[in-house]
Amino acid sequence: MTTAILAIDQGTTNSKAVLVSTTGEILSRGSSPVGIEHPQPGWVEQSPPRIWSSVQEAIAACLDAGPDAEIIGIAISNQRESVTIWDADDGQPLGPVVSWQCRRTAPVCADLTAAGHAPHVQALTGLPIDPMFPGPKMRWLLDRAPASRRVRLGTIDAWLVHCLTGGAVHACDAANAARSQLYDLGRQEWSDELCTLFGVPKTVLPEVRDSASRFGETKGVTGLPDGIPICAAIGDSHAALFGHRAFNSGDGKVTFGTGSSIMMALPEFIAPQQGITTTIAWSINGRPTYAFEGNILVSASALPWMADMLGLPDVQALTELAKTAAPGCPGFVPAFVGLGSPYWHADARALFSGITFNTTRAQMARAVTDSMAFQVHDVLAAMMAQSPAPLGRLYADGGPSKNTFLMQCVADMIGHPLIQCDAPEASALGAAYLAGLTLGVWPDLAAVAALPHSGTTLQPQAWDRAARLPVWQDAIYRSTASVPMDNGE
Repeated sequence: MTTAILAIDQGTTNSKAVLVSTTGEILSRGSSPVGIEHPQPGWVEQSPPRIWSSVQEAIAACLDAGPDAEIIGIAISNQRESVTIWDADDGQPLGPVVSWQCRRTAPVCADLTAAGHAPHVQALTGLPIDPMFPGPKMRWLLDRAPASRRVRLGTIDAWLVHCLTGGAVHACDAANAARSQLYDLGRQEWSDELCTLFGVPKTVLPEVRDSASRFGETKGVTGLPDGIPICAAIGDSHAALFGHRAFNSGDGKVTFGTGSSIMMALPEFIAPQQGITTTIAWSINGRPTYAFEGNILVSASALPWMADMLGLPDVQALTELAKTAAPGCPGFVPAFVGLGSPYWHADARALFSGITFNTTRAQMARAVTDSMAFQVHDVLAAMMAQSPAPLGRLYADGGPSKNTFLMQCVADMIGHPLIQCDAPEASALGAAYLAGLTLGVWPDLAAVAALPHSGTTLQPQAWDRAARLPVWQDAIYRSTASVPMDNGE
């Protein structure tokens, strides 16, 4: 019987399960959608029970599609910066999953920034004060939980560890903790100072462990026997970087999805400056690897929106239309929930600019597809201004990375080769590799790096950046200069 690792990749719009052999081969896949709710403008939340049920459905679909296999370990890759709260005694959710996209804590973040806390918070955590990050969201959840209940707070990896172990374990990995804004990167521990600032007691937070470590064993999971070890947990963007074997300084990746994450490996901790963050990429044997990161809030999720606006059947039709666009496209900024890296402007507004009577549907479509490439360009520019190493191998993953037209636009805009990976499940593979290290399937990083992998390298082609960049930059200026109107105006 084949032995395999079951990798769970819990994302914003769906949960996936991937069965990975001990030779690194993907044996089968399964997925299940996860709903997203918008109870108020700028608010984004999900259901904790639905996330767990979607994971179980994805596991069932994956196992049904694959060969008979002995599952020797489970790995978790998860959407980051989304947090939830549950009862420590009975495991019942006490609030929603407040999504990484949610802007409900923008006023709190503005107050903290106005009080002068931002520089010190960034020095300790590598992160700016922004509604994307969990600290203020955790306080929001605590304020609305019943005072009589003993609660647990956690990122999605902690919620899944809780569910997989029948509530026996409350733990997360260092990479997820590093995105919480409560974790001191230098000391490698929850910070008393930060917990006090954000109003989150350390007692409700999960234990922080290495990304490659034992998080407990399965208990009471539908379709799985009890006792399977959970051997890795890591945020999805970090997992993708690991899945690409981007172990050398300067190597990086772009994960395309609802939003996008650009990450580049560093030789050591470097305090971030303007526009980007520093994070723990992963932690193995108590030693963290650091990376620069830039988080784009809205990336490929703008494509189906625009396809619907133009009356097109799907995203493929949108990209086919965009290919036909004549020069002179307008600017488009997808700031539907503000702008993340490298602008960090919570009040930015989505807009088109430079539209004339001559603007065509194809040009509007191209403006939207190009917005993905422009945002990646701006994040990489901020990284390279601070990086001690040149940009090395750059990988693309996530569902939209399969679209060669979109990826060629990115390569052209950044003027650097982009490796379009054959297997878009880089996050799941990265988590599986980490679990394999824990289990001893692969003895070290060199053995992981030696596993077979393939992809298509897209070389940058001639593109009129000199003409297009000013249009984009003007659109960004207009988006960030916009001011919300008062009621009645």
